[in-house]
Amino acid sequence: MAPSIAVGHHREARQPDFIRAVAVEAILSFLFVFAGVGSAMGAGKLAGGEGTIMGLTAVAVAHALVVAVLISAGMHISGGHFNPAVTVGLAVGGHVTIFRSFLYILAQLLGSALACLLLKFLTGGLETPVHALGAGVGALEGLIMEIVLTFSLLFTIYATIVDPKKSTPNGLGGLLVGLVVGANILGGGAFSGASMNPARSFGPALVSFTWTDHWIYWVGPLIGGGLAGVVYEQFFVVDTHVPLSRDDAPF
Repeated sequence: MAPSIAVGHHREARQPDFIRAVAVEAILSFLFVFAGVGSAMGAGKLAGGEGTIMGLTAVAVAHALVVAVLISAGMHISGGHFNPAVTVGLAVGGHVTIFRSFLYILAQLLGSALACLLLKFLTGGLETPVHALGAGVGALEGLIMEIVLTFSLLFTIYATIVDPKKSTPNGLGGLLVGLVVGANILGGGAFSGASMNPARSFGPALVSFTWTDHWIYWVGPLIGGGLAGVVYEQFFVVDTHVPLSRDDAPF
């Protein structure tokens, strides 16, 4: 069954639950970026730095843990996206309206920017590390890496959280998604930075005003997330998807 994209209406914004959901997306994004970027800053400051396998592992573990916890914390209010690629990936499957998606993404970017500004203040002006391509990695290779990594993230979200016929027990999906994020950072961090999240890349780039190859961390995740939504809905959900027609959908 082909995905059915729901446009939505500005009347959604008048509903208290909608306002709460947008606010929670800003808060979740703030907390995620604060922990994620903070772990990268800490790894870079300690002996050896983020570029070592120990530093990369520490960053991967920190992201995995905070993703698992925050998805569980925000699931019942906003769906626990805190990632424009997740929002877009769910929108193409009809699980969140385009109108809601637009405001979610704005909230996610705001939360990311505020987290990085606070980190810079708390660390005495220490630079927030931006996502960058590894040595010898070109723009095309980095773009494909981000597409594949984000595809695996969204595919996991659909399989463990969204799919009504999932075998995953309720509440376990967030942990599994966190594990995928950690594994992807270990697998792709040295090559593309393994962002998988435009908001995660946006905050550090804005605060440090470093935009080199920044487009990769938008185009790659959005393509990967959207593609995963289309593929899962088209080939793995069988006669169970109901197009979004109300504002209290689970995402």
